[in-house]
Amino acid sequence: MRAWERKRTLIAFAALFVVCFIVGMSLGGSASAYHLRLCTRYLRDVCYTDRNIFVVFLERAAGCCLLAAFLLFSGVHPACLVLPPLLIAYRAYTFGGCIVVFFSVYRFAGALIVFTVYLPIHLFVDAVLLWATALSCGRAPCFCFCRSDFFAILRDLAVLAAVMLVICLTEMILLLVIVHPVGNLM
Repeated sequence: MRAWERKRTLIAFAALFVVCFIVGMSLGGSASAYHLRLCTRYLRDVCYTDRNIFVVFLERAAGCCLLAAFLLFSGVHPACLVLPPLLIAYRAYTFGGCIVVFFSVYRFAGALIVFTVYLPIHLFVDAVLLWATALSCGRAPCFCFCRSDFFAILRDLAVLAAVMLVICLTEMILLLVIVHPVGNLM
C-alpha cells in the first residue's frame, strides 16, 4: 500500500512505460532485428524448449526477482534513482518491439503466444516492477544505513518475490497447458 502513497511517481513511470512501448512498436529497421532475436530466444528457451518446465520456471522467477531487488536497492540513495527509469524504459521498448515482431513474423502462432502467455505475464511483471520503483523512490530521500531500513527493504523484497513467484508459476501453468507436453514435467 505504500506504493500508492507515491501516485505521481507511479503515474510518471507508467507514462514512461507507455511512451517507450509506443516507441518500441514504431521503430523499425535495425531495431527489429534485435527484437526478432529476443522473440526467437523467448520461443526457443521458454515456449518450445525441451528442458524441464520447472527449470524454466526457476530461471524466469530468479530473473524477475533479481530485477525487483535491483529496483528496490536503487532506493538507498537519490543518485541511484537514475537507474529505474532506464530499466523501465528498456523493458517497455523491447516489449513494444517484440509485440510487433510476434504479430508480423510469427502471425497466428505469435498472436496465440502473445495473447495467452507473453502479454499478460509481461504486464504483470512490469506492474510489480513499477511497484518496486515507487517503493524505492519513496525510500530514497530518507534512507539511512541502519537495521530498520535494511529490514524494510528485505521485507519489501520478500513480498515482491512472492508476487513474482506467483506470476511465474502462472506462466509455467499456462505454458504447460498450452504449449508443453505433460511429459516435460519430469
